[in-house]
Amino acid sequence: MSTDETKDFLDSLPELEEGKTYQFKCYPGIECFNACCSDLDLVLTPYDILRMRSATSKNSIDFLRIYTYGHRAPDSNFPVFKFRMTDSAAQTCPFVTKQGCSIYADRPGACRMYPLGRATRPDGNGGVKEQFFIVKEDHCCGFKEQDEWTGVSWKKDQGFQEYTASNDRYMNILARIKEGGRPVSDKMSHLATLALYKVDEFQRFIVKMRLFERVDIDEKRQKAILEDEFVALSFAMDWFELMLFHDTTKLKPKGVTPRGPSCQS
Repeated sequence: MSTDETKDFLDSLPELEEGKTYQFKCYPGIECFNACCSDLDLVLTPYDILRMRSATSKNSIDFLRIYTYGHRAPDSNFPVFKFRMTDSAAQTCPFVTKQGCSIYADRPGACRMYPLGRATRPDGNGGVKEQFFIVKEDHCCGFKEQDEWTGVSWKKDQGFQEYTASNDRYMNILARIKEGGRPVSDKMSHLATLALYKVDEFQRFIVKMRLFERVDIDEKRQKAILEDEFVALSFAMDWFELMLFHDTTKLKPKGVTPRGPSCQS
């Protein structure tokens, strides 16, 4: 689903209001175990892909070729990568086994939050306000269990907090592009694919293009960016916001007086 389709889908679901609880538990042996791991229309965020790659030990080019298919969003021209299901009749997830998910510790954020959907909006103080929605499918028996959760406690229990900062920054970039009122150029779309989805290739790009000579960044962070792909992804978002919006909030070009945010494709 596109970002707009995801929003419409969430809006169609019952909201789990702040402080309200629901009952749910999923575990091996429950009647519907693995039933939700097929025929998925799942958009992967850059952080999702990086976590999944860490579990498969594949480089970005091979991972994207094997496990995703991509296109450009028609309204923003921004790259979108969806999770590729197997060619079986059931169109199962390629990582699902009889014992469950083989990359469970690094599964995508949407899988972690299930059976909740999560939406965010700016809170007016530089952060985001969360909304949770209950995704209750007919096949799911987990709602018959007695374990009780709020949206926040489920998010914490499932380890989604590790995903929040990166995913929310990514969604903010998409929102700012839409607010700008025009799609990004093909060049910027290619750079977004490189910087956000092919982080190992982006690290090599940094060295080849001597990118650190163009931005104000200390040697300690430079070293971390080239050695740690998760640090490199955070830098990629800083760099992309600078390139696309001229936003110097997090990263400044060398020898240039900082400018306020603007939108340029």
